[in-house]
Amino acid sequence: MAWLSRVRREEPQKSGVTGGELLPSAIIDLLGSVDAESLILAPGESIIYSSPGIASYNLTRDHFLLNKSLLTLARAVRRSGLQQEATLELPRGPIGDGTHDLLVRVAPIGDEGLIAILIFDDSEMRRLDAIRRDFVANISHELKTPIGALSILSEAVLGAADDPDAITRFANRMQTEAHRLTDLVQEIIDLSRLQDGDPLKSGEIVDLVAATKEAAEQTSLSSETRKIDVVLSLPDRVEITGSREQVIMAIHNLIENAINYSPVGTRVAVALRVSDAIAELSVSDQGIGIPESSLERIFERFYRVDAARSRATGGTGLGLSIVKHVATNHGGDVSVWSVEGAGSTFTIRFPLTQQDNQPTLKAVEAQ
Repeated sequence: MAWLSRVRREEPQKSGVTGGELLPSAIIDLLGSVDAESLILAPGESIIYSSPGIASYNLTRDHFLLNKSLLTLARAVRRSGLQQEATLELPRGPIGDGTHDLLVRVAPIGDEGLIAILIFDDSEMRRLDAIRRDFVANISHELKTPIGALSILSEAVLGAADDPDAITRFANRMQTEAHRLTDLVQEIIDLSRLQDGDPLKSGEIVDLVAATKEAAEQTSLSSETRKIDVVLSLPDRVEITGSREQVIMAIHNLIENAINYSPVGTRVAVALRVSDAIAELSVSDQGIGIPESSLERIFERFYRVDAARSRATGGTGLGLSIVKHVATNHGGDVSVWSVEGAGSTFTIRFPLTQQDNQPTLKAVEAQ
């Protein structure tokens, strides 16, 4: 491998990549200009170069490939000397049903036995396509309801010009429908933002404890209005990788949902624990519960167990769908336990950033 030895001496390490000292600057610059993650394998299938985003796929460890399908493909290219292409479906994390849908191209480079692997992630495009297919039909129906109500109420106001009490009553109902429409549009915006980039690729270290406290603080007005105690049982610090904004949004939706569906004067318990490198955040209420027939559909967009109750609480049917999207995008999942009349517990799980996180529990109250 005289060529590699010469390159190692002559070329400086490139920032943001692994193994850049083994390749000429021109090759690294070329790989960096391609809209794909990349690997370069030396004979023996050891990795001498990897782009920054490779780590999010959990394909490598200690400069070697972990994925058997990808390793088999690389060896086939080495034997044949011909470029090959395949599709791979990888889990986004150790739990949940989220996946990376990858298009992989593998080709030999030069006569030194090097193999280049280019990985194109189609997951985002497929998610966007799926959302576009469902979203237009759903949203057109959901927007018609408050807009239609506002139209009818405005006509009623015009017809009650000589009845001040009726005008006041209709105006209050118009205000309620306007608030509902505002909330619906905001949650549509929130849901669309979940498609802006992959939180595992462009993510940051998120302290789940601090995120939970912030989400609980955002619900303080609702809890005080309904005289509901929000009790937090949290470790000192738990770290996950992803989007802090999305994580806070999901936790806020769970707590707000628990408050809205709880009787006045009761308690909502928020607990965070770590088990087998997984952070589990549960939100429990003493509310009306969910019928068993609705449990499988509870995370669908615009699904409501009780439409009349949703109108009373201002529910849009998007809050839990947003929670599911956030969990899936972070390589996690969300589940629900509920019995009618006995309350509900929603649990959202995220893979830890640090495997050795061993927190100590303590209780905190948020009013």
